[in-house]
Amino acid sequence: MGRVTERRKVIRIRDGAVSARPDTLVAEEPLEIRLNGKPLAITMRTPGDDFALAAGFLVSEGVFGRADEVQNIVYCAGATVDGSNTYNVVDVRTAPGVVLPDITLERNVYTTSSCGLCGKASLDAVRTTARWAIDDGADAPPVRLEPALLAGLPDRLREAQRVFDRTGGLHAAALFTEDGEMLDVREDVGRHNAVDKLVGRALQRGDLPLSRTILLVSGRASFELAQKAVMAGIPVLAAVSAPSSLAVDLAAETGLTLVGFLRGLSMNVYAGEHRIALRAAAAQG
Repeated sequence: MGRVTERRKVIRIRDGAVSARPDTLVAEEPLEIRLNGKPLAITMRTPGDDFALAAGFLVSEGVFGRADEVQNIVYCAGATVDGSNTYNVVDVRTAPGVVLPDITLERNVYTTSSCGLCGKASLDAVRTTARWAIDDGADAPPVRLEPALLAGLPDRLREAQRVFDRTGGLHAAALFTEDGEMLDVREDVGRHNAVDKLVGRALQRGDLPLSRTILLVSGRASFELAQKAVMAGIPVLAAVSAPSSLAVDLAAETGLTLVGFLRGLSMNVYAGEHRIALRAAAAQG
């Protein structure tokens, strides 16, 4: 779909000079996610990778963990009263035999970058619905990350943000191997959507759980982003800005390594410090 950006007229004022010109803006439209025909959630997103977004959202809700649990995902024909298709409504059908977790049965929510349950209830919900423990993979040595490797990831994420270069208005999320190889990157007006698109694409490829990977997000690390990392089996979440207190609590409880304020060689490790080579950091300092 070609609706990632749109053009709007803007009045520019530069050093007292006034001019009119078109400007490129990131597109933002609602996406309604239906599960087996029933409305489940609405999120404001940048159009594109909608099926992956829906699949990733349902991974975070504990519905899916394997590609064969998804029967199909389709845009809903006749999404409006006049029968036209807006491409803003998707229906996700579960494969026969898939049992829906209770968390999805009574939900009809508007999701935002700050949505989610609060406090102990949310921690309990993630703990009881997560399919995989946060570990570094069976029969493998523990993930051990050099601070210098983490320090180089934000610049690589920024270089991969193609739409951001044109609009300046998008968040991004990227998935890296423990050796720093970029596996995938997605952009969206909401960083939680960008993560869902990453996780959904991994589900479609049959790559879950995402053990021995690093998830890097632009901006802050909210509880919701930590939840999505845990539900996808990702052991390391890094953000260029601050985490929330509940994100730190969830990371500490589940064994997730949480890094914030990742800027150059400076960073704060809030949980899971056993995966960071702290002696190497001390030597560099």
